[in-house]
Amino acid sequence: MGLVAASKLADKTLVYGSYPITPASSILEHLAAMRNYGVKTVQAEDEIAAICVSIGAAYAGQLAVTGTSGPGLCLKSEAANLAIVAELPLVIVNVQRGGPSTGLPTKTEQSDLLQAMYGRNGDSPIVIVAPQSPADCFNIAIEACRIAMQHMVPVILLTDGYLANGAEPWKIPDPKSYKTFKIDHDLDPVTFHPYKRDENFSRPWAVPGSPGLMHRLGGLEKADVTGNVNYDPANHQRMTDLRHAKVEKVADSIGPLKVRGEATGDLLVLGWGGTYGSIISAVDRARAAGKKVSSAHLRYLNPMPRNLGEVLRSFKRVLIPELNMGQLRLLIRGKFLVDARGLNKVQGKPFLVEEIEQAIDLMLKDEWGTREFIVPRDHKVNPNDPPVTPTKSSGGNGNGEG
Repeated sequence: MGLVAASKLADKTLVYGSYPITPASSILEHLAAMRNYGVKTVQAEDEIAAICVSIGAAYAGQLAVTGTSGPGLCLKSEAANLAIVAELPLVIVNVQRGGPSTGLPTKTEQSDLLQAMYGRNGDSPIVIVAPQSPADCFNIAIEACRIAMQHMVPVILLTDGYLANGAEPWKIPDPKSYKTFKIDHDLDPVTFHPYKRDENFSRPWAVPGSPGLMHRLGGLEKADVTGNVNYDPANHQRMTDLRHAKVEKVADSIGPLKVRGEATGDLLVLGWGGTYGSIISAVDRARAAGKKVSSAHLRYLNPMPRNLGEVLRSFKRVLIPELNMGQLRLLIRGKFLVDARGLNKVQGKPFLVEEIEQAIDLMLKDEWGTREFIVPRDHKVNPNDPPVTPTKSSGGNGNGEG
């Protein structure tokens, strides 16, 4: 519904290219029934074809979206880089599930963050956003489309199986509260160059077939401004710098990170994605007990909010609960040199509130790592441990996988 709303706000035709894959298949199924809103859906023969269909729609000047889960994002990586070097607006929805490979196709996980950040060849920055609740999927879908078209960048929207299969009460928003983001394609043929930049470092979006605006795009490195194929070392450095600067410029339009609770304290619980509900419940309980604990939730993962470093430095300790082995923690520690600790779980299940509460208590007592909790940071696997007894077996996911 958010994608359709975005198409109306942008006055574009929504073209959704996808290949069935749990838990993302329901997006294709629902959009296929929305032809009355001008939506065009293409069920492609594979993941690569699906993203290429969407890239073609972006080149043609329409709102282009493709959807998948983790294994499909792997297959889409080369074409995603084509969209990056061509600087085309494209939204890639990744509904994360347990991995690796086919993994846990019907279970939830947050293990694709590093793949979204770095899972392409070369220095290839991409914008990454993530909803925090089922209702927030509506707004973050609109936001992903806005960023893609206003900044001429591909955007990865990271949701997960927990959100995809979840539900919550949702107040239907007032359509008048949303700003349009229509793109003016009426370019001057005399001054047009395919890689000429505006104040956001964005290149112009010329629709093929427009009189006097003949141009070409492709995967080879482009010359600054003219867009001609160029192998000059200095030009490659400049174009790489421009692509990075363009992604960083997005931070100017997303606003500061908001803290739930006091702006300073003993502990900040930082999260992203579908862990939001468990985190705020645990933190609210801790605050009700008089503990100096606050929380913050990242909906923008690349670029991150400009005030994130200041927020992190305002607390004595930082705890990052994730349904992976510590991917956001790795990014936070590397970027901000903060000794963030992780609460990590990869069991195909969301966090229990009690699990995060116990981690908060351990952090406040400086006892983190002195005993096992979920997957403690100093845990060593013993190869002589007895195997886990399966609770049940599964022969696939009913979707051609497994």
